[in-house]
Amino acid sequence: MKTTLFNIPETYRQLIFLICVIACVIFLDPPAALLTGLVIAFAMGHPFLKINKKATTLLLQVSVVCLGFNMNFEHAMKAGKEGFLFTVGTIGVTLLAGYVIGKALKINKNISTLISNGTAICGGSAIAAVAPVIKANDEEISVSLGTIFILNSIALFIFPVLGHYLNLNDQQFGTWCAIAIHDTSSVVGAASKFSDKALQIATTIKLERALWIIPITLATAYFQHNTGKIKLPYFIFYFIIAIIISTYLPNYIIALNSPIEGHTLFQWAYLFGRKGLVVTLFLIGSGLSMNTLKQVGWRPILQGVLLWLIIGGASLFVIKGVL
Repeated sequence: MKTTLFNIPETYRQLIFLICVIACVIFLDPPAALLTGLVIAFAMGHPFLKINKKATTLLLQVSVVCLGFNMNFEHAMKAGKEGFLFTVGTIGVTLLAGYVIGKALKINKNISTLISNGTAICGGSAIAAVAPVIKANDEEISVSLGTIFILNSIALFIFPVLGHYLNLNDQQFGTWCAIAIHDTSSVVGAASKFSDKALQIATTIKLERALWIIPITLATAYFQHNTGKIKLPYFIFYFIIAIIISTYLPNYIIALNSPIEGHTLFQWAYLFGRKGLVVTLFLIGSGLSMNTLKQVGWRPILQGVLLWLIIGGASLFVIKGVL
């Protein structure tokens, strides 16, 4: 059964794919990179699909850590502190709403749990952490990831537009992105499209939110009586270390000779993080398949959309009134 629009020889598919990666680095912003990846997926398929998941995960983690080299530790702590209670509240509301909606729509319990955790915490990473604890099978994981991916793709395009339309400032938009968008890659992509300050705020709050994978997964394991290995987001701690280094290590120690006056190693690391994120979104888009879309079905999508509207609407209401 044909799953792509064109039958292109493998060598040419690989060449086209690599050209697109280079174009992402030089020319494209995050939404355009994701769209290009989607076009590649449906037009000719991903020629390196077997290594795509590992490559995407590794590049996203390295890119996020590199973004830390353009942040100030004291500012990051302030943003995290201000968003702490908000984070706790929205996670609790999302998990409760997800449970109720899943029951009402008669969605498979594991799928409902994974979508709820992915929406509440940090998308695919939360699903990957919780899935083995609740003993979800491959189909349940695929449906949950497909649902989250579809909504993430939409968010990357509409959130910057909505942010400008609603006249949100950098603080408001960064906070809203971190709360209302599921996956770290789409949060950072949408925030970077809005402004550098929004990017810093969104990344800090989102990664603080991602740390809730640990207590949520431990709690789930306890109630499921599961003593298996739990996958923890260790890269977040490297992100914190990068912020501390960039704040307290004098720039003259790490200054490099550069054709661009004033650039330091920290700024080059930050640039790598920005470009790495663009390539990550291209890889995510190109990894999508028609089979994934067919697996999802309307009930999981409806649950994801309803949860998204609840958390997005409620958080926006609070943000507009408080920040």
